[in-house]
Amino acid sequence: MAERPRQLAFDLPLDPRYGREDFLVSPSNARAYDLIERWPDWPDTILRLVGPRGSGKSHLAAIWAVRAHAWTIDAAEVTGGRVPHLVSNGALVIEDADRAERDEAALFHLLNLARERGCYLLLTSAVPVERWGLGTPDLLSRLRLAPSAALEPPDDALLKSVLVKLFVDRQLVVDTSVIDYLALRIERSLARAGEVVATLDREALSRGRRITRAMAAELVGRNGAGDEAD
Repeated sequence: MAERPRQLAFDLPLDPRYGREDFLVSPSNARAYDLIERWPDWPDTILRLVGPRGSGKSHLAAIWAVRAHAWTIDAAEVTGGRVPHLVSNGALVIEDADRAERDEAALFHLLNLARERGCYLLLTSAVPVERWGLGTPDLLSRLRLAPSAALEPPDDALLKSVLVKLFVDRQLVVDTSVIDYLALRIERSLARAGEVVATLDREALSRGRRITRAMAAELVGRNGAGDEAD
């Protein structure tokens, strides 16, 4: 029997769904989610969300931005001339505050002016502020004083729920054995879960077949994604 020809698989981007109803709460992110839900009843006007790539920081920031009618910018966009405008809205998200090229003087000015004018700030970062490499002691001190919430790596239940959601978002139906297999073997990261589901989607399309446990095992073995023995 002739082998079924492989189909072309176009890697079309899937827009992330950042609605409140799309965020899955578990012990690993419950405190951060609770703080977002409690706004404006925060212990300070500044809140820092800390967590690894794909942990849900941007999702929570997007939820808060809708609630607070906040603007969202990257840390590199904080420059001296823009500070008064940035705090004029009353609420601001600064994404990836630890990774971008920063104007530390402008960020310090922004923190001071935001506090003076009652502007709420939400900053996201992959690492604690002590590891941002800041060279301005007063800025480091000010950020240290701001409350923070950590998003931990997902637990088993959250990782499985996210895998199910990612497949559903792509209108893919898979057996629970696929979910269970992947949850035990891939890196415990929501970002990695997204990458694996996207790869399986492309692989299934190119083969013209449904996603199976065997296909998932092949992918995990091929990429060395922390696979464990059965």
